[in-house]
Amino acid sequence: MNVERMLNSCETLSFPKFDGKEFMKCLSELLKIDKRWIPQEYRYSLYIRPTIIGTTATLGVAPAKNIKLYVILSPVGPYFKEGFKAVSLLATNEHVRAWPRGTGASKLGANYAPTVRAQQEAALQGYSQIMWLFPNAGDNEDYITEVGTMNQFIFWKNEKGMEELITSPLDGTILPGVTRDSIIELAKNWGEFKVTERPVKMSEIVRASEENRILEVFASGTAAIVSPVKMIGYKDRKYKIPLDPKNPSEQAGPLTRRFMKSIMDIQYGIVDHPWSVIVP
Repeated sequence: MNVERMLNSCETLSFPKFDGKEFMKCLSELLKIDKRWIPQEYRYSLYIRPTIIGTTATLGVAPAKNIKLYVILSPVGPYFKEGFKAVSLLATNEHVRAWPRGTGASKLGANYAPTVRAQQEAALQGYSQIMWLFPNAGDNEDYITEVGTMNQFIFWKNEKGMEELITSPLDGTILPGVTRDSIIELAKNWGEFKVTERPVKMSEIVRASEENRILEVFASGTAAIVSPVKMIGYKDRKYKIPLDPKNPSEQAGPLTRRFMKSIMDIQYGIVDHPWSVIVP
């Protein structure tokens, strides 16, 4: 739970801010009251979704003077019922999810509703999700932003032959997901490969795929944690993404599975970690 980012979303909408420490105290009390709804099985969890709406008693386009902050709790099962299931992505700039100095970096319902039609169009073409590309008129390149409602990661051998985990930077168009941060910090702590946040051109992905330098591709988000990718469609071509050459039956590569296990071990208290928040 990142209260600071909730407050940043309030600022984006010109909503009044709330006391983050008091909110966390209230959330702790709510979890105690509803503890019987917390699933005990591994891979099951209690989904916590804070929500804020404006409640000013007027009609008009103006900053809200009053807001209602509430939390929805819901027991949820495994996102992948039968383990990982790799997905296929349609990389396109026909629809734009976010733009510079827009609201893409905030957790707003308005950022998600317009993506539904684009997702339906991708499904009709046989793809699971859309890889949102942002066209840059300055260099005539398509830049990777997000996948569906998740952050995007590419694990490859860069042009210098180094193993590198790369993701788009927080430039205002990318949602600063907590899972995204967790993956970056875990990878840096492992210190086994280079970790980079920078703009990624789709042409780089195409070239790396043609040169067999792509090792794994996955997306990250709250519900799925990580979602492996097996194929990317771009400009009428399909680029196959490796999963696990040593274990053809696996639906995710070894690094993707490692991130999944590491984060879940922290979530379930299997390992002690400073990210864990204990409800007294």
